[in-house]
Amino acid sequence: MIHNYMLKKRVITGLWGIPLLIAAVWFDQPLPWFTLLVAIWGLLAVFEFYKMVAGAKAPPLTYFGLIWTLLFILSPHFNYDFLIPLLLTSAVVLSLIWLLLRPQKEGAFIGWVWTIAGILYVGWLLSYFVALRGLDDGRNWVFLALFATFGSDTAAFFIGRALGRHHLAPGISPGKTWEGAIAGILGAIIVSLLFTLPTPLSLPLGYGQAILLGLLISIFGQLGDLVESLLKRNMGVKDSGRLLPGHGGFLDRIDSVVFTGAVVYYYVIWAI
Repeated sequence: MIHNYMLKKRVITGLWGIPLLIAAVWFDQPLPWFTLLVAIWGLLAVFEFYKMVAGAKAPPLTYFGLIWTLLFILSPHFNYDFLIPLLLTSAVVLSLIWLLLRPQKEGAFIGWVWTIAGILYVGWLLSYFVALRGLDDGRNWVFLALFATFGSDTAAFFIGRALGRHHLAPGISPGKTWEGAIAGILGAIIVSLLFTLPTPLSLPLGYGQAILLGLLISIFGQLGDLVESLLKRNMGVKDSGRLLPGHGGFLDRIDSVVFTGAVVYYYVIWAI
């Protein structure tokens, strides 16, 4: 009964969240709506990240992390190749200087590590989606990255619940199974193949490329999910937040996509 109630809330949240996402990706002019959505989501996600890790008795530099997360997400709109090394260097140097000025000295360097981790994990990785949107056929590449990930997650969730018998990573996420993982790969491949069809969302992909890209998206998406599960297990929490009924927090909703944006971006750059 509890599972059905949570599933209902999950579906209701998806019914308003997915159309909002589609609109932001599709209508990226005259304002960069997708960048704005990624920026807002990223800031909320990294805030949840810092709130979680603050329980480790080594509070991060939250405000610093929020600012640099935003700068990373916005960076593709400027000289991306030049700006990333500058942001990385300034994030390391200025946050260390900030530590010297901070009254709390105990656990300072652990807090600094968490600060940089949040910036890189959320800000830098989400910036790849903004960079991907700026490429030729960027709108469709973003849709492919997102919907292949969603297809993987959905197939893994339902097949795992119905047929799952062999645990995938019981020490990290006991609910995940090999059956669900394999179904997730098939789900992502099916979605990727849809982008080879002659539609407004078609991409210059052969069947083999679509299958390979679907495979990569699913594998890295599931690895991203496991990474966040490991983080939450280490922090002793079930969800990163409660603002998205049935889904947990904003960080919970990007765990599968933070890796896939980078994967699709580099695939397009190197293979297309």
